[in-house]
Amino acid sequence: MSGYKIVIPARYASSRLPGKPLIDLAGKPMIQHVYERALEAGAEDVVVATDDDRIADVARGFGADVVMTSPDHENGTERIAEVVSVKGWPADTVVVNLQGDEPLIPKSLIELTAQGLLQNADAGMSSVCTPVTTAHDAFDPNVVKVVLNERHFAMYFSRAPIPWDRDLYKESQEEVTGRMPVYRHIGMYGYRVSFLNDYREMAPCPIELTESLEQLRALWYGVGIHMSVIDQAPGHGIDTPHDVERVAAILKAGHHK
Repeated sequence: MSGYKIVIPARYASSRLPGKPLIDLAGKPMIQHVYERALEAGAEDVVVATDDDRIADVARGFGADVVMTSPDHENGTERIAEVVSVKGWPADTVVVNLQGDEPLIPKSLIELTAQGLLQNADAGMSSVCTPVTTAHDAFDPNVVKVVLNERHFAMYFSRAPIPWDRDLYKESQEEVTGRMPVYRHIGMYGYRVSFLNDYREMAPCPIELTESLEQLRALWYGVGIHMSVIDQAPGHGIDTPHDVERVAAILKAGHHK
């Protein structure tokens, strides 16, 4: 699959795992595994975006195209917007944000994220969600929910249990509504360059700050977000030393392919 680009934002700073992109996993730095997953997805261009010379040197060492970005960005979207500006990519270009701590990401998920934009010209962003099947997840504020319209565009994201089944939930909150699907948002993003160009001028908005959900800024300003539905959430990235051991074992065994 072609017709899109991938940017891998990679920061050295991490409260729990400093230098996370350079952690050795089965003989390679983590950022190299992520880069290889990107190449497997067949994108036209793969760029590593970083503000740290150590990461840049390692990435260039295994052949990656690197763009040095400002250390002052508040999130990965801002970092990718800078890359887009540096590269001068056309407004209709599709860019997938591949996090630098996802060495097990399946290429199918990268492709699906790109397809959401390639197949929906009126979408400025794309993302992914998966069905919620337990009341624990539905009512957990750490599990972000999303309501979709008939075209699978996001209507709203929330930490609250949405959609709220008025009749069921006033009696019991021990099961999930069956009246319509409940979806959990998976933080995989694609962007159209035209949106990223506009994003620099989009001030943080009240609903984004209230829910502490960055993607609500796009909805606030009228940007369409297409959501692809997958059967189950992909494996988590790397946040703890235990994650490092687990993922290294999977990579050594070759079970990520």
